[in-house]
Amino acid sequence: MASQFSATVGEWVRKVQAAEKIIFQRAAQRMAHEMTDEVTRLVYDEPPTPNYPRRTGFLRASLVASTTEMPRLSVDNPGSAAAMDFGPIELVINGSDVGDTLYLGYTARYGAYVHSGVSGYGMYGHVGAQAPRPWVDLVVQRWQQIVSEVAAGVKAEAGL
Repeated sequence: MASQFSATVGEWVRKVQAAEKIIFQRAAQRMAHEMTDEVTRLVYDEPPTPNYPRRTGFLRASLVASTTEMPRLSVDNPGSAAAMDFGPIELVINGSDVGDTLYLGYTARYGAYVHSGVSGYGMYGHVGAQAPRPWVDLVVQRWQQIVSEVAAGVKAEAGL
């Protein structure tokens, strides 16, 4: 992915010190924000279904960033409202460099069921069908577009 990243941003980044790193970090931050926007649109902005009526915001708030491994689906919903905090995510992103593998993932145990859908018995004994809401896939498909847009913004800031 690093070579695709370099090809997307173009030769001009070599003229601006640290431009490639700035673009990488800003694009990763934008991706995290777009993942949050997309899960909000597909899950939280939709009316609750009879099988999944609770909306605590926990799934959205369980987004984690790591440079060592994909965050694991391991945390149960506490049942109370949960607020999104981008601070820890941005710290991981700002500590990363071009060429690093950056993992963005959700720790909510039921995240895969919401993303991929479920038919029959769900993880928590819910019966019925839940349509897939593939917010991660939708954002990941836009990675090159995100990088191109961020690169254009950084290029304009540098006056090139």
